[in-house]
Amino acid sequence: MSSQNTEPSQLEDRRKLLSLGGWGAIALLFTGFSFRKLFIRKKDVLSCGPGEKETYKMLTQDGRLVEIDAAMIKQVRKQKISDEELKKFVTPKQS
Repeated sequence: MSSQNTEPSQLEDRRKLLSLGGWGAIALLFTGFSFRKLFIRKKDVLSCGPGEKETYKMLTQDGRLVEIDAAMIKQVRKQKISDEELKKFVTPKQS
């Protein structure tokens, strides 16, 4: 079929259909980006760049003093323990 033989109303219908399809595709593209945010979550990334890292000195149960990177510790409670609690925590070394 050549375009000269088709009726003008059919041409208008085709143009409307193609334009609606184009607008629909654009709308689908934008809604796809907004729905993608619902399913993709950012992961927490530890910085590993140059610079001074914040560390904490902590006592292990066997009595050794170690430094731990602050990014690896979750601050659950921020109160210091008493001397008596510390003495009960550290176990004496067995030779």
